[in-house]
Amino acid sequence: MAQPFPHTSAELPVAKLPAETAAPLRPHLTAAVEEMVREIENLVPEYARPPESPYGQRMRRQIRQAVQHFVDAIGNPDQDWDAVTAIFEGIGRYEARQGRDLDGLQTAIRVSGQVACRRFIRDARRLDWPLDVLGHITESLFVFLEKIAEAAARGYAGARGGPVGERERSRRRLRDLLVAEPPASREAVTELARTACWTPPRTLAAVAVRTPPDFIPPVLPPPVLADWHAPAPYLIVPDPDGPGQDRLISTLVRDCQAAIGPTVPPTKGALSLRWARHALDLVERGVLPGKEAVRCLDHLPTLIADRSAELIDVALRHRLAPLVDLPRHKRDPLVKTLLTYMENRDNAVAAADRLLVHEQTVRYRIRRLEQMLGGLVYDADRRIELLLLLHAWVHIRPAAETAAP
Repeated sequence: MAQPFPHTSAELPVAKLPAETAAPLRPHLTAAVEEMVREIENLVPEYARPPESPYGQRMRRQIRQAVQHFVDAIGNPDQDWDAVTAIFEGIGRYEARQGRDLDGLQTAIRVSGQVACRRFIRDARRLDWPLDVLGHITESLFVFLEKIAEAAARGYAGARGGPVGERERSRRRLRDLLVAEPPASREAVTELARTACWTPPRTLAAVAVRTPPDFIPPVLPPPVLADWHAPAPYLIVPDPDGPGQDRLISTLVRDCQAAIGPTVPPTKGALSLRWARHALDLVERGVLPGKEAVRCLDHLPTLIADRSAELIDVALRHRLAPLVDLPRHKRDPLVKTLLTYMENRDNAVAAADRLLVHEQTVRYRIRRLEQMLGGLVYDADRRIELLLLLHAWVHIRPAAETAAP
């Protein structure tokens, strides 16, 4: 376990500087805090809360206290560090009780340090500091960041009943390895899985997630790996097609938008995550339904057509030019009718039932389409192509902006 924060100046070289070095920094503390908050919210979305909310105010207050303590330590070898240690131990305990891991908090600490370092470099230029002054400050900053990170880990471990051990670190590395590109070897996955006490499954799927504000990650069953704190959060679910797995996934992503990637071998996790994120983008665009977690393999035509939107657009104009050139109010009923008619094996009665129109209306539209498109409507060699083009036109509409008004 980490040692308490030092009370001597031996590990904080800023204590060797004149106390007046801190004076020009104090008017800029508020700006520094706000810059840190913005950077943290960009990289750790679950920390992004309205400034006036209790959470937002508490976060700013805690960052301000940490920054103030560091600046007060300049030229002050007797600075008392118990308060700042207590702050970060408390934050660590809070994160543990919320069911989150330490990734988000450690990222926030690291980002705050990067902002501070950039600002100190600008201060050195502005105030014409000698190099040794900047050196003392940056060296102390690294020690300070390490110690508050250790304090957070102590608080976290205390709330969880034990230290953050090698097993948890191995699970994080394994999670990242399973979606790495190029893919890791089966041997590498197996070796790291052994350290993480994780049984490699026969198959897995990645689940891409968009979390709402104030989302509290659920407690995960041991086989499931997750990165809730990534800019684009995701889960790794072993054997996703097994009994009860649909219900498990629905429970884990409750109140979130989610898309389930294709089921793949453990060495193909990146492929599953890539398609899951593509499907989730379509959910956010309103192309795919978003009330429940979407399975990629249930929407293959839409995913493939969207990925090939440029080619689809060109093909639409080449194959279906007479339809593209019609005004939209005349074109849309014909396009939807032809797609529905083909999806129902050229059955006008079934198509009329799905379109909620009279069957004679369907037959009239099909005759008109035959006149416009000739033999393409019944060309067996073009049937799959025509179905794909019509599906893309109806559900994604890549040519909508450039089609005739």
